[in-house]
Amino acid sequence: MSFELAMLAASCVLCFIHIVLASHSASFQRGYRWTASARDAEVPPLTGMAGRLERALRNFVETFPVFVAAVFLVHAAGHESALSRWGAGLYFSARLIYLPLYASGVPLLRSLVWNVAFVGIVMLLLASVWPLLGNI
Repeated sequence: MSFELAMLAASCVLCFIHIVLASHSASFQRGYRWTASARDAEVPPLTGMAGRLERALRNFVETFPVFVAAVFLVHAAGHESALSRWGAGLYFSARLIYLPLYASGVPLLRSLVWNVAFVGIVMLLLASVWPLLGNI
């Protein structure tokens, strides 16, 4: 398995961790009776760490599909390289660091770490087309 695919697998585990933390903290705050209900009534907003975990999950889900696509583009094209390995590693590492930063409410550093993950995706996308640019 390539490093990029290993980072994709690790990111899938991280996604699962996001889901578990967000859902359990929401259940704890809203009550398990609400969790077991049909949820037809208006959803009470989450506050504190539960709200931050929900927003962190939403943020992860916004970037994860692009990361998945970028890894598959690199892999399908056979363009694994140092650039793609660094990109995949940066994305996963930054997203791993991002979760506790967001959950604990750290503002500026959290945004910097988000940008590192974004740069990782850009590196993967560049790696997927970089060999083709030499033919232009």
